[in-house]
Amino acid sequence: MWIEDYALIGDMQSAALIGRDGSIDWLCLPRFDSPSCFAALLGNAGNGQWWIGPADAGRPHATRRRYRGETLILESEWDTPGGTVRVTDYMPTRHTNPDLVRIVEGVSGTVKMATEIRIRFDYGRIVPWVRRSDGLLQAVGGPDSVWLHSPVPLQGGDYAHKATFEVSGGDSMAFIFTWHPSHEPRPEEIDPYEQLTATEELWAEWVERCGYQGPWREAVVRSLITLKALTYAPTGGIVAAPTTSLPEDLGGVRNWDYRYCWLRDATMTLDALIGSGYLDEARAWRSWLLRAIAGRGQDLQIMYGVAGERRLTELELDWLPGYEGSRPVRIGNGAVDQLQLDVYGEVLNSLYLSRVSGLESDHRAWTIQFELISYVEEHWDEPDEGLWEVRGPRRHFVHSKVMCWVALDRAIKHMETFGKPGPLTRWKELRDRVHAEVCDKGFDPVRGTFTQSYGSPELDAALLLIPIVGFLPPEDPRVIGTVEAIQRELMADGFVLRYPVSADNEVDGLPGGEGAFLACSFWLAEVLAMIGRKDEAVELFEHLLSLRNDVGLLAEEYDPRYGRMVGNFPQAFSHVPLIHTARALS
Repeated sequence: MWIEDYALIGDMQSAALIGRDGSIDWLCLPRFDSPSCFAALLGNAGNGQWWIGPADAGRPHATRRRYRGETLILESEWDTPGGTVRVTDYMPTRHTNPDLVRIVEGVSGTVKMATEIRIRFDYGRIVPWVRRSDGLLQAVGGPDSVWLHSPVPLQGGDYAHKATFEVSGGDSMAFIFTWHPSHEPRPEEIDPYEQLTATEELWAEWVERCGYQGPWREAVVRSLITLKALTYAPTGGIVAAPTTSLPEDLGGVRNWDYRYCWLRDATMTLDALIGSGYLDEARAWRSWLLRAIAGRGQDLQIMYGVAGERRLTELELDWLPGYEGSRPVRIGNGAVDQLQLDVYGEVLNSLYLSRVSGLESDHRAWTIQFELISYVEEHWDEPDEGLWEVRGPRRHFVHSKVMCWVALDRAIKHMETFGKPGPLTRWKELRDRVHAEVCDKGFDPVRGTFTQSYGSPELDAALLLIPIVGFLPPEDPRVIGTVEAIQRELMADGFVLRYPVSADNEVDGLPGGEGAFLACSFWLAEVLAMIGRKDEAVELFEHLLSLRNDVGLLAEEYDPRYGRMVGNFPQAFSHVPLIHTARALS
């Protein structure tokens, strides 16, 4: 199954990936970052999977599938010689325990169906003990327990449970999968049809609040729904993706766990939500942020757990073979310990944006911002690992310095706009000093372009953010020169690369290549519009939209070598710039 063959359902605390063949290959419970119940995505059926589809050999792909309107309710339909059948998959809003519902409906004729479920806890490692109780199956393994309500008898064997059954036009039957801690009593069973109606109404009400009415509205709304699905409702944190270790390079080692809240991704998401009218979500995210980062400026991390956890130890799961043999499979993320100075700018920018967009003042916010900017004051001139979390030597990345300027600039604007106390003159002088140094050491006057780091000839897609964050105006010749250099030297097959990846480039410290990060190409489209080349921007933007899968989702990257999506999926870092670019072009 290709990465783009999957669709997403979720309950804003966790999410499942469902393939075109009707197989759930990934589901972590009870949170996005919990161990999985189904992990076939990173291995095979023996690592956990739940399939429902026509009983034909080969598990055929659905004839068509779609989300029901502007919701996260997935409908997959198969046309067979005997008739047509529909499977509706969704996760209702959680009350106490997470539920996953699969409703099989006969549309016309009579279709022979089959289902096979293999529950595996702890990322496919634990084969649970399964028993029958009151007509339900209960699976128990360590701290996890699952109850499965099946409308058809399931036969056990080979550590799986299977059934075949028929559905005719007008028939409807619901399977309900419910997780709970194994030490707690059996949870109350939900009404799957009442919850389906409630879930549809919830999404309809949420989308109705959307303030975006410009061109490409379908793509923007689907991206907003995806971002909402990646939000951990109890805290307001927003994960980068619901998956781990989907490779950036098929068969390679660039496999990372993205089930955490990156401050960088989340601040860009905040901007997208505010710009689309979702102030409640922005307010919840700001509260999460202030709790997560509370403390000393030097302790700021680039990412946190969905509840603000700071210890995200990176481990390798050697029992999983990886997606298409891409090993190692990792959980946790070692980049949590990196120094990435740009994140200070992103946090200060987002907190300033939240205030000017109408969010009420939070008494904690300025105290924390003052602590962060004080750290920037002392450390802005140090090398770091940068935006792309390189695992090579630290460098003086130009983008990191630009974002230190942003941190100072937004702190100054916060003081001037809202009367906050602080050393205004000193910070203004430092802001000017940082700006001057970047323009002196980070710009190549011969080629007319900014470079990836001081003294380096290499380019970096993050340089496209220079006009977007306001470091220089779009019409500045240095901005235009940088855009043209990137188009000349950092594009392949019509896509912008992050930076050159080659055997003699020691920047990221990793072997192998990678696809094109979609965010970078969206940035180019946005900047092209800013510098007056709107027709070119629209052409690139619409090409990027064409890469979305059949239900409107994007992975982290697209690899033109294979004509496939790669990287974790769906990826907030791709859907957020889609929204920004649509707004810019509108």
